[in-house]
Amino acid sequence: MGYKEVYSAWLADPEAFWMDAAKAIDWVKAPSKALNDENAPLYEWFADGVVNTCYNAVDRHVENGRADQAAIIYDSPITDSKETITYAQLKDRVAQLGGALQAQGITKGDRVIIYMSMTPEAIIAMLACSRIGAIHSVVFGGFAANELATRIDDATPKAIIASSCGIEPGRVVEYKPLLDEAIELSRHKPETCIIFQRPQAVASMVAGRDHDWDAVQEGVAPAPCVDVNGNDPVYILYTSGTTGQPKGVVRHTGGHLVALNWTMKNVYGMDPGDVFWAASDVGWVVGHSYICYAPLIHGNTTIVFEGKPVGTPDAGTFWRVIEEHKVRALFTAPTAFRAIKRVDPEGAFVKKYDLSNLNTLFLAGERADPDTIQWAQDQLNVPVIDHWWQTETGYTMVGNPMGIEHMPVKLGSPTVPMPGFDVRILSDEGEELPAGELGAIAVKLPLPPGTLPTLWNAEARFKSSYLTAFEGYYETGDAGIKDEDGYLYIMARTDDVINVAGHRLSTGAMEEVLASHPDVAECAVIGVSDQLKGQLPMGFLCLSSGVDRTEADIVAECVRLMREKIGPVAAFKLACVVDRLPKTRSGKILRATMVKIADGQEFKMPATIDDPAILDEIATALAKMGYPAK
Repeated sequence: MGYKEVYSAWLADPEAFWMDAAKAIDWVKAPSKALNDENAPLYEWFADGVVNTCYNAVDRHVENGRADQAAIIYDSPITDSKETITYAQLKDRVAQLGGALQAQGITKGDRVIIYMSMTPEAIIAMLACSRIGAIHSVVFGGFAANELATRIDDATPKAIIASSCGIEPGRVVEYKPLLDEAIELSRHKPETCIIFQRPQAVASMVAGRDHDWDAVQEGVAPAPCVDVNGNDPVYILYTSGTTGQPKGVVRHTGGHLVALNWTMKNVYGMDPGDVFWAASDVGWVVGHSYICYAPLIHGNTTIVFEGKPVGTPDAGTFWRVIEEHKVRALFTAPTAFRAIKRVDPEGAFVKKYDLSNLNTLFLAGERADPDTIQWAQDQLNVPVIDHWWQTETGYTMVGNPMGIEHMPVKLGSPTVPMPGFDVRILSDEGEELPAGELGAIAVKLPLPPGTLPTLWNAEARFKSSYLTAFEGYYETGDAGIKDEDGYLYIMARTDDVINVAGHRLSTGAMEEVLASHPDVAECAVIGVSDQLKGQLPMGFLCLSSGVDRTEADIVAECVRLMREKIGPVAAFKLACVVDRLPKTRSGKILRATMVKIADGQEFKMPATIDDPAILDEIATALAKMGYPAK
């Protein structure tokens, strides 16, 4: 069956579609039905099934002939270390840590915050929680103390599992002092902290509260898998909210297992035993879904990579990992490829490695500009597949279903909605818009299994954030268009659609134009306030290495290019060259913060920012253009 047949089968009978997908999971007690809609618009999936996530991700593979297959390959160019963990070894290590958590009084339903760097221990900690029915909440390692404190207060964890430090190129980030400070700041106090000591920075311990990772596991009985219900949470993952109070996205156990398992073959084209590499971090949703859970549930080998696309040690690191570990599919953010392309535009490093095992490159996390996709295709000679989803959904909403049918790629489009997602483009009034018109992207309820059923302890906020803008729909917060073939184009966050003298323009479309300039490696467009036109677009350009032309010439060419491609209505005249753009650690450009600096407004330092010094560089560049306007 091709995509259209599969999608139509889902649309005609969602219940049968998901009950069939559920057969691939090992249930303690199979669910009697897929959807529970008694509390609509709050929906639950596989609510009366009984199951264990860790059993499906680990134990069943040990029992069914994969005991000696690699489950995790750890590759850390930053510490020059590697480790392979088989499914049998993983089971023992997870059961042992699970036993240690139980010995510390952690039981089913308790929350455990995980604050760790990119080592296999982070995955082991997640699986140990799901093994004993505890609910984990992973907070990105090195996150600011006050941000960690708000998450401690919201999730009220009984325990926190942390690394002593994280390692960045050229510096060691000590996590333990941040953790100690967060616990001091928080109203809720965890009873237990388990610290994984890394030799690069050994943490001092608080007597009675802190336990060493190894010592706490000595002599405890390994934990068996604890039965949980299909609608019990497996985790909470916080995503930054607009109000500063983070939103705790909840993931229910049953739907999470069924949906993620389904995606590995259907979306990513992976067979059990293949090596899958999501070059992300466990602190993000990609790390939850595609470093930890989906590959392991499906019987794949997952790669835990501690390094950067460039500088650890060079722009060939990704290619070395692919060659060495025989990676079948790579999933990363476009920003990683832009970084590689900026340093190695000719692809000299690509040619040094044998990439014959690589079948597909998947990009997500931000808009994949056509220029980057084109470069990746030229260099790697494999399909480069953009796909679109969110922390809230946990997996692909719109993509190219490589295991069902490799659909023709249209540059700039993540392709088509996946089964489970009935995606519409709506006007502000909630009317469906015709093909080619820019509007709000919304998904008809119910959302499919594995997506968020609610926010942690914040049902009213869940409804107001996602369900009130358009009745009967989930509001994605993104704006886009659908073409006559049903392909979707995600143009911007709805906040990034700017209004220039009454014309609604997408900053994403403008960025696409700037990125097409041969000397521009990366760029961002924001809307700044203007008394005459309401808003004006402003461009920030990062140049490729080795460009020796004047900045003024490049800016002038970009202004001309914008006039040609978008037209004079864009009123694009403001642009400057900067060395780097302010980003979150997952590679998203902090456009909203840049807007506040340009408009001279107060702003809160974004918790997820990679390097705060970049904001000063942006302020200096803005000042040269006369912003904020006096």
